[in-house]
Amino acid sequence: MNKLVHFAVVAFALLFAAVTAHAQPKYPTKPIRLMTAFAPGGGSDILARIISPPVSEALGQTVVVDNRPGGGGTLGAGIAVRAEPDGYTLIIVSGSFGANAALHDLPYDSVTDISPIILVGTTGLLATLHPSVPIKTLKELIAHARANPGKLNFGSAGVGGLGHLAQELFQLQTGIKITHVPYKGSGPVMNALLSGEVDSSFSSMVPSIPHVKAGRLRPLAVTIPKRSRALPEVPTVAETVPGYEVTHWYGIWGPKGIPKDIVMRWNREVAKVLNTDSMKRWMAQEGLEPAGGPPEEFLNRIRSDVEKWKKVVKEAKIVIAR
Repeated sequence: MNKLVHFAVVAFALLFAAVTAHAQPKYPTKPIRLMTAFAPGGGSDILARIISPPVSEALGQTVVVDNRPGGGGTLGAGIAVRAEPDGYTLIIVSGSFGANAALHDLPYDSVTDISPIILVGTTGLLATLHPSVPIKTLKELIAHARANPGKLNFGSAGVGGLGHLAQELFQLQTGIKITHVPYKGSGPVMNALLSGEVDSSFSSMVPSIPHVKAGRLRPLAVTIPKRSRALPEVPTVAETVPGYEVTHWYGIWGPKGIPKDIVMRWNREVAKVLNTDSMKRWMAQEGLEPAGGPPEEFLNRIRSDVEKWKKVVKEAKIVIAR
C-alpha cells in the first residue's frame, strides 16, 4: 500500500510540475527595462540605444532604455541590484562598475549580488584637453602640472568612476597633482569639457572620438597597452609613463537570481548583434573591440577590476566615500 501511495504522490508531483511549467507565460510578455547608470550621451547610453532595437525585435517586446545617473554609476547599479530577478530589469554598465567597489562603501557586492549576462566590448579611455589649453602632448601636461600643482583640472563621470581612478593612477605614477571636478555621468562631463568648463578628462573613447575628429577636443593619449585602430596617430599613456594601463569595458547584468534560461537568451541575442557586420564596423570606428563570451567571462572581468582598483585606492590613499 505504501508503494502505491508513493507512486501516486510522485505521479501527482510530476503532473503538477508539467502543468505549472506549461501555464507559465513564455518570457518576455511585457517591455523590458535596460537601465544605464549614467546620463544620456555617454558610452553606455549610446550602446544601450544601439543594442536595444535589434534585441527588441528578436524578443518580440520593447526594450526601454532608462537612464539613472548619479554617484559615478552607483545609483543605477543599486536600483538594478534591488530589482525583481525576473529578467525585466537589466543594466548596461561600464568599467566604472568595477572601480566603484574600490572607492565606495556600497550596499551591494559588485561580484556576488548580480547575474552577469555578457561583456559587450572593451576599449580604452582617451586623455583629452579643451583646445584652449596650451598643451600639445602628455609630456607637456606632466611638466606643466608638476610646475603648477593643482592649477589644471580634470572632469570625471563621478567620484569613484573609472575616469576618476584612471586619473588618480596617472597622478600616482607621475607624481603630479591635478584638481578633480566630478559630474553626474560621461554626458555632462563631456559637455563641460567641450565648453571649457574643465581643462581635461580621461573619458570613454566612444563619446570622445567624434569630438576629436571634429577638432573640438585635443587628444593626448589612450590608456590601453597598444594604440587604438580608431586613432592610430594618438600615442598610448605607456609610451610616456611606462607600465600605465587602464582598459575600459561595457557589459550587461541583472539582479542576482535571474533564471539561467533568460540569462542565456539575452547572452545569445546580444552576441548576435555584436557579430553583425554593421555593429563591427561601428565599434571599430568608435575604438571598441567586440567581446561577447559566456556570462562567467564577464564576471571574471569584474572581479579582476575590483581587485586592481582596491590596490590603487590603498596605494594612492584615496578616502573611501561612506
